[in-house]
Amino acid sequence: MVPKFRVWDETQHKMLQVDCIEFIDGNAYWVEASAADGNVQGGNDGPVGDNSQLKLEQYTGLKDANGKEIYEGDIVRGYYQEPDRDDGYDGSSMVKTVNFRWGSFWLGDFKNQIMLYTPPIIEVIGNVHENPELLEEDK
Repeated sequence: MVPKFRVWDETQHKMLQVDCIEFIDGNAYWVEASAADGNVQGGNDGPVGDNSQLKLEQYTGLKDANGKEIYEGDIVRGYYQEPDRDDGYDGSSMVKTVNFRWGSFWLGDFKNQIMLYTPPIIEVIGNVHENPELLEEDK
């Protein structure tokens, strides 16, 4: 699989598509990005890191139950069974953030995490930048 990325621009408050990434010593150092609609004027470029305006997020290689690509930073709802069953199932679910640690993707924070593929049904419901209020469900 060829790695795919997206980038959140803290200045413009929008998600951009990655056009170019420069790596130095195996770490992402610089990103050039543009608006997903191809409007180059909506793009930005700059350093990557915890304190930079551009937040680089990698595609997990997985899609949710609706066929949407799952990226690091997405907020997902995980179900252990179909939520619309007629057998009395209460539809319980969990809401977690997708994170990359120890060479793989995880759901949840450092103290309360599970493997991304653990719940068999996953649906992307937002991302940590545009929908942080969705994480309140996890508390």
